[in-house]
Amino acid sequence: MPDVYNTITSADAVMVNRIANVLEIRGADLQQKKMLGAYLAEIDFPPSTKVLEIGCGTGPVTRCLAIWPNVAKAIGLDPSPVFIAKARELSAHLANLAFHEGSAHQLPFPEADFDVVVFHTTLCHLSDPSGALSEAFRVLRPGGWVAVFDGDYASTTFGTGTLDPLQICADAFRAYFIHDSWLGRRTPNFAQAAGFVVLSYRSHGYTESSNPDYMLTIVDRGADALASSGQIGQPLADALKSEARRRAEAHQFFGHINYTSLIARKPG
Repeated sequence: MPDVYNTITSADAVMVNRIANVLEIRGADLQQKKMLGAYLAEIDFPPSTKVLEIGCGTGPVTRCLAIWPNVAKAIGLDPSPVFIAKARELSAHLANLAFHEGSAHQLPFPEADFDVVVFHTTLCHLSDPSGALSEAFRVLRPGGWVAVFDGDYASTTFGTGTLDPLQICADAFRAYFIHDSWLGRRTPNFAQAAGFVVLSYRSHGYTESSNPDYMLTIVDRGADALASSGQIGQPLADALKSEARRRAEAHQFFGHINYTSLIARKPG
């Protein structure tokens, strides 16, 4: 099934706005913020850093980069004009932040223009992650840093036992919203092939039980995708979403995704 993020410029307005809302929910999540801070702390941001986030969506990560120590200029790039418009609206108070429409495979920037490039849950949605990393290599200055943070979406689960019915929502989410669920396990190979020297590669566990705001969006998107494709009826989709919320209210919900982070540098 096609990954809607990979074709975001042709997605319908309802879907694009729904994803924009999900990106902000995830960006506000305390566990997600902690993972972001953990891998950014591994980068030695030089004075007056110029940083680029590729695949910025509505900009929650780019906004964090703009106020990170030593960052003088932060730029977010995304192919969706809807996401870019929302990102600009939400960052109007940050003078050192700008957003541009563009493709990860043809970056609209000159060679050696940035000190740091960040891919935050972007590569898993791209049909050509190797090409995107090669473009990041091109626009980085010698000695520049690249950070790749992605979901190991093959690990996504809501199951608390054998044949748990909610697991179908996790599987549908992977099928309809992730181009490559296994990419997080291969990012060191991609980075090395692009010319980077890998310095760090590690995992970050993400689990929600009480107040699972972000994981419920995955349940909902998976269930609705199954209904839209005709694989199940809308009553069953609604029942799956209702069951997830029943578990959350009863403190019986379990949702888990493993993430990986990679830190590498361009030789020089």
